[in-house]
Amino acid sequence: DLATALNNRGQIKYFRVEFAAAMEDYTAAIECHPGFEVPYYNRGLAMKDFRKVLELNPQFEDAALSLKQAILDKEEKQKRGY
Repeated sequence: DLATALNNRGQIKYFRVEFAAAMEDYTAAIECHPGFEVPYYNRGLAMKDFRKVLELNPQFEDAALSLKQAILDKEEKQKRGY
């Protein structure tokens, strides 16, 4: 389907280090199919996205780990005054 195609194209761009273009494709995939959790995970722009992944699929272990790491990173940056 279109959402899967957009997500896959985003992955190709991501691996080509075309991050901005990849984010556009992930976002387009989300807009096309808001219930498809994978582009939220791939976009991973914010903890909000990881939480959305887990809302859509609580068993998505990589999203749970990524959310946990994002929270730890945020706490560490706050400790260092960033």
